[in-house]
Order: sequence, then C-alpha cells, then structure tokens
Amino acid sequence: MLKIVGIMLLGVFTGYLLKNYQFRWVQKWIMLAIWLLLFLLGIAVGTNGEIMNNLDTIGLKGLILALGGVSGSVILAWVVYRFFFMRRDESSVS
Repeated sequence: MLKIVGIMLLGVFTGYLLKNYQFRWVQKWIMLAIWLLLFLLGIAVGTNGEIMNNLDTIGLKGLILALGGVSGSVILAWVVYRFFFMRRDESSVS
C-alpha cells in the first residue's frame, strides 16, 4: 500500500513540476490503460467459477453498496452546499 501511495505522490510531484507543459497524449494513454484493465478484470471474473456461481448474491450486495454510496454522497453534497455555498437570501426560498 505504501508503494502505491508513494508512486501516486511521485506522479503528483512530477505533474506539479511540469504544470506549464501540455501533454495531450497522456489522456489517450490513460483511457487505453483503463480499457485494458477493465477487459482484464472481465477475463478474471469470467474465469472465476466461485464469482460466476454467486453473481446474483454479489450483484445484489454491490447494488445496495452503490446506491448507499451515491445516496450518501448526494446528501452530504447538499449539506455542504447548504452550509458553505448558499447565500443567506437563497436559504429562505427552499
């Protein structure tokens, strides 16, 4: 885990030093890497019999987790907006 955080921080530091340069090719390589990782993840899931046999249970738990995460994010974003970004005269409207 420490190695991953270190590599990420090294990238942030390098990006900070090179912020005046434009790297148009980086976005294309990032998207290619994401598509490749998703494809390889699909292969790993498809070849794992235990995951495929329990897909209905795993899918339901995943759906519940996703809905909970999205709901919590929306509620917290609304609270942060209401307390920190809404002007006083707007708060009486809603």
